[in-house]
Formats: sequence, C-alpha cells, structure tokens
Amino acid sequence: MPRAPRPDLPHVPQHIVQRGNNRQPCFTNDDDRQAYLQALAHGLIRYGCALHAYVLMGNHIHLLVTPTQPAAVSRLMQSLGRRYAGTFNHRHGRTGTLWEGRYWSCLVDSERYVLACYRYIELNPVRAGIAACPRDYAWSSYGANGLGGHNPLLTPHDAYLALAKQESARCAAYQALAAESLADETLQEIRLVLKQRGALGSPLFREDVTVKLQRFVGTRPAHRPGRAQKA
Repeated sequence: MPRAPRPDLPHVPQHIVQRGNNRQPCFTNDDDRQAYLQALAHGLIRYGCALHAYVLMGNHIHLLVTPTQPAAVSRLMQSLGRRYAGTFNHRHGRTGTLWEGRYWSCLVDSERYVLACYRYIELNPVRAGIAACPRDYAWSSYGANGLGGHNPLLTPHDAYLALAKQESARCAAYQALAAESLADETLQEIRLVLKQRGALGSPLFREDVTVKLQRFVGTRPAHRPGRAQKA
C-alpha cells in the first residue's frame, strides 16, 4: 500500500524530523554539525524556505520551516540529505545510508501552535537530559530566539515577532515561554501528528488544510500499543 504523501502547502510552516539510520549518530562532533548547518543554509536559499527554529541532536534533527513554493521542503530535504551524507561519509571513511528512511513532517497552524513547535524543538536537549536549560545547548536556534544572538540561518515567524516590538522584550517573553515545560498532552499531540503526517492546529485549520489537500489530515488513535519513540 503506497504511503500517503506528506502534507505540503506554500507559506504554511512545517515541523520536520529526520533520524539517523537505525538510530545511529548522524553527528559525531562539532565539525559534523557545522557542515550540516552549512548545507542547510545552501538549501534554504536555493529552494526558497524560511527556517524559524532547529535543533541538532546526536541521532536526529528538528526543523521548523516555511516554504514559499509547492514541494520546496521536499526538495530541500532531499538536497540536504544527499549533500550532508556525502560530506559525513567522506569525513568518516564510511559508505551507505546515513538517514532512516523518509523524514517526518506535519503542517503547523500559524497561531499558538507555531510557538509550541519552537519550544518543542529547542527544549529537546532538556527533555533528553543533556542540558539543564536550552541556553546550555549550542546547536539549536535558542541562542537567537531566546538570547538575541545573531543567526543568519533564521527568519523569525510572525507569531514570534508578535511577542513584542523590541528585540530585548521579545527575547524576554520567549525566555518566559521556554521556561514553562510543554504539557504532556501537547507533547503527545505533536508526536502523533508528526507520525501520521497531519496538521497541527485548530479544528478550523485542519478543516481548511483538508479542503486544500483533498485528504484527511487529522489524527487517528493508535490501534495497538507500540514501543514509544520520542522525537
């Protein structure tokens, strides 16, 4: 049975997750992470995508991206995957697949759900127990979104800009948001929507996406328990 296509609409943010093959590391050192960000920067410009938030974990990545054209995210991820995998394999004297199958993605409503995804992504190192707070982890977008550091990769989303007019006040407001752990229900909703390639947002948003894509983008309950896989 063919897999359902990923939901894709221009100018609608997408939360993306990609994992290392067989849960193996896709980054072994900071040079690897820097090479990935360089490849990402190239792809964002080439395919007309705006990056709002990211985190590079040991064996997976999260991106929050808004495309300007249909299929731009797919082209970005294909190009990025090949470009970085070639660099990684050459550097570490290996061959074969680096990534585990297709990336996961979901569409994200442009209201409070976008900021929930910002936090979900940048708090990943905290949930994984490798950082006490997001400012302690260098390989995420929190240094710009929460601390005001310059990061040429990023384009702030309107929902983030709406936190405050001045940058200092905006960072303070976002820091306050990030200090609050996401509710368990929110975490589970984000993970389920990602896994089922749906739309994260209000009922009205999901209805609108369903009409535009001509397919169901809500979530279905799991029919049987499986091994939990955190993202």
